[in-house]
Amino acid sequence: MKVLLVEDDWDLSLALSRVLTRRGMQVEHCADGVLALERLGVGTYDVVMLDLGLPVLDGLQLLSRIRGRGQGVPVLVVTARGAVGDRVAGLNAGADDYLAKPFDLDELEARLRALCRRAGVAPGEMHCGRLRLERDTGVCYADGQAMELTPRESALLAALMERPGHAVTKERLMALVFPSGQPTQADAVEVVVHRLRKKLVNTGVQITTLRGVGYLVQEEQ
Repeated sequence: MKVLLVEDDWDLSLALSRVLTRRGMQVEHCADGVLALERLGVGTYDVVMLDLGLPVLDGLQLLSRIRGRGQGVPVLVVTARGAVGDRVAGLNAGADDYLAKPFDLDELEARLRALCRRAGVAPGEMHCGRLRLERDTGVCYADGQAMELTPRESALLAALMERPGHAVTKERLMALVFPSGQPTQADAVEVVVHRLRKKLVNTGVQITTLRGVGYLVQEEQ
């Protein structure tokens, strides 16, 4: 499960990140609403943990903008504002669930997993935009239709979809796509990327080259 934690309390964020990571989740943290909006524009998350008292762009404004641009990612509001009026405001702005601070960590985990189940996020799957890739089979689906990918194309796409919006180095891709260590041409990864790009046309997902760094996959802007 990939969680975007939007919280301006650094000590709490660090503690929550450690706990949720130990419980098998992948956590990314940002401390203000503007940065969170940018992250949600380039990456894909299974659930958002959102504090309301944020600098620059507060939680309710952020939530309204997320829903305003049609993003349906599940949002769990986690805040010290526990009054009924605050809960109603959060839910009306588009929150899927509400948890007041202080909270029990077991309950937090249960609520996050429940939101993902309701949204149809299955374990062992990676998501980016309209793409869904099964870890165990390596099969990738675009809008529910299986794509015809070679094993190397599937391995490369899986490596990129582990963290959409984040670069993967050419060296790491070489090791994952050609694991046998067999001699390959210097441009072997580029060839696989080129072929995969053609197959991703009209899926709403693109592979971006970061010169001197590597490649990343993200939703088309």
